[in-house]
Amino acid sequence: MAVSSSPLPRWAPTPSPSRPLWRWGGGTPDARTGGGSGEAAGAGRSLARMFPWKRRPAVAGFDGVDVAPTQSASTDVVDDPGVFLTWEDVCVTVAGGAYGAQPVSILSGISGHAGPGEVLAIMGPSGCGKTTLLDTLAGRIGPGINETGLILINGRREKLAFGTSAYVTQDNVLMSTMSVREAIYYSAQLQLPGTMPRAEKCAHADGVIREMGLSDTMDTRIGGRMTNGISGGQRKRLTICIEMLTRPRLLFLDEPTSGLDSAASYHVMSHIARVAAREGMTVVAAVHQPSDDVFDLFHGLCLLASGRTVFFGAASDATQFFTQSGFPCPQLRNPSDHFLRTINKDFDEEPVENSKAREKTAVEAIDILTDAYQSPAYSEKTMNRIAEMKGIGGAPFRKREQASFSTKVFVLTRRSFVNMHRDIGYYWMRLGIFLGIGICLGTIFYQVGHSYSSIQARCEVIMYTTALLTFMAIGGFPSFVEDVKVFRRERLSGHYGVAEFVISNTLSATPYLAFIAVIPGAMMYYLTGLTKGADHFSYFVINLCMCTLLVESMMMIIAVIVPDFLMGIIVGAGVQGVMMLNGGFFRLPKDLPKPVWKYPCYYISFHKYAVQGFYKNEFIGLTFPSDQLVEKNATISGLQVLQEKLQVEMGYSKWVNIAILCGMIVVYRMMFFAIVKIAEEVRTKRSGMRCRWCK
Repeated sequence: MAVSSSPLPRWAPTPSPSRPLWRWGGGTPDARTGGGSGEAAGAGRSLARMFPWKRRPAVAGFDGVDVAPTQSASTDVVDDPGVFLTWEDVCVTVAGGAYGAQPVSILSGISGHAGPGEVLAIMGPSGCGKTTLLDTLAGRIGPGINETGLILINGRREKLAFGTSAYVTQDNVLMSTMSVREAIYYSAQLQLPGTMPRAEKCAHADGVIREMGLSDTMDTRIGGRMTNGISGGQRKRLTICIEMLTRPRLLFLDEPTSGLDSAASYHVMSHIARVAAREGMTVVAAVHQPSDDVFDLFHGLCLLASGRTVFFGAASDATQFFTQSGFPCPQLRNPSDHFLRTINKDFDEEPVENSKAREKTAVEAIDILTDAYQSPAYSEKTMNRIAEMKGIGGAPFRKREQASFSTKVFVLTRRSFVNMHRDIGYYWMRLGIFLGIGICLGTIFYQVGHSYSSIQARCEVIMYTTALLTFMAIGGFPSFVEDVKVFRRERLSGHYGVAEFVISNTLSATPYLAFIAVIPGAMMYYLTGLTKGADHFSYFVINLCMCTLLVESMMMIIAVIVPDFLMGIIVGAGVQGVMMLNGGFFRLPKDLPKPVWKYPCYYISFHKYAVQGFYKNEFIGLTFPSDQLVEKNATISGLQVLQEKLQVEMGYSKWVNIAILCGMIVVYRMMFFAIVKIAEEVRTKRSGMRCRWCK
């Protein structure tokens, strides 16, 4: 299929007839470190093995000007027609707001196609259904939305989520503590094959960074809610960099020019158009309002209004279509501005310019253009092209080759460890609070001694430690919600699986949890004068660490169910509050109402096992004077305190309580794994069910 070449960028240097600005298989000497071509050629060969569907050899660097490949360079080309994406009669509805209300139509009977080497732009006013159509084609429609229609990849029904295609979302979900270089490097180590050397992965990542104009910000942190960093436009370009690392066969872009100035928008889109033409990529982009230069880069145009197709075809034919329909584009006006102004009905009090006798409203203009598109000259042309693409066929869609499971776990653990170290809200602020609480608790209960009243004091210290210090684990919930958002984006793009995330998060969090348990725990333990001995202190710290890790596991489940951090904190606090009431301190176990509160709440509350483990560690082996008002000159053993006063279950040792807590941690992590996998299965089934005719 013939592909129109993109125009020469304004910033490109004048090419020399004797020396091209760049060569296939490598870059110019100044485009690679060291100035030589051997490393670039090696990277090119590795990338060629990595992307076997490419219609041309991989390019290690790009300096701005396209040149035709030499004859020798075409010997390694893989004969692959690319990706042909077609959709017919796509309808999307969402349930009405009120109970029993009729479903609201978002898209109605949308048909179109996109081919390799082309950039298809989906345009229209705000709320016309651009992002919905993009999500539908990419298989990312959320719950509560019904979709019908026939969507085919190379004439087959394919599932696109989880690594088979790339999707640049409108929201830039990135780790705020990472620098631009680190974000790209870590992503490259996850996405690129394990057989590719690390040096070549970094070289390829550097090339992609330069292509998007981010060289000056490579060592600048991304920034987020607590720290400043790169601009919004640079974040958008960074997001595009991450998804284009592997040169995907099918790329979806949602508002790729949002937050960019006109020059940056042109450079980014011209680079994407060049890569699409060079690599045979199929690109579908939802664009809000492109400049004239950016609009000229599009091969196809899908113009939507109120969920209906106003125009579909070659972007160069859109102006003629509007002219024939009675809405000519004035001279010196950007065609995309004219199209959107004509079909934007949000400001319908302003009439639309029309070549007929009277001016039209936007609603009338939409009806006229929609009817004009249904003529054989346009709609039948689209359907005929869809039929041709369905018959072309092509290689089956498959997931890209990536790093091994162990490599992904190592990379994710390292990245998560660095993120936790740099994010002050993750553990460091919590450590400061723990130290403050430890000082307060240690001075208030300073050296409780071994009197009869010390029994109650020891119980209060233990319960306060178990309840409040674990309760403070929700302080890191906002940071963890951000991690879950990054995980959702990377998981949908197929960078890694749920198991890798769970394992790496556990490995990276454990050292920090142990640190914030040992330091405040030691200070509080010896200030209050609890039972001396290394074995008793070790158990105290281990139990406290298990509790904090267990609460974080529970908050992982809440984060994936309630992604809003404010609501998540409320839900997490409520769940822990209920567990705290059933822990056996505020109400002794035998006094708890048996329905609900004792069976099952008492036995599923981690406070029960943590507190009883602390009690056993503290009281076994101690003796106290009895209440002198009841019996003088008598003593009471710690075992009696446990059995008679605290109603502790003594049928097993304190280490069994630790084992139960460990088991609960595993159960919570497995619940998180199961919830995410079930959500993926539901999404996959919805993606599979979507390929049916709209009724």
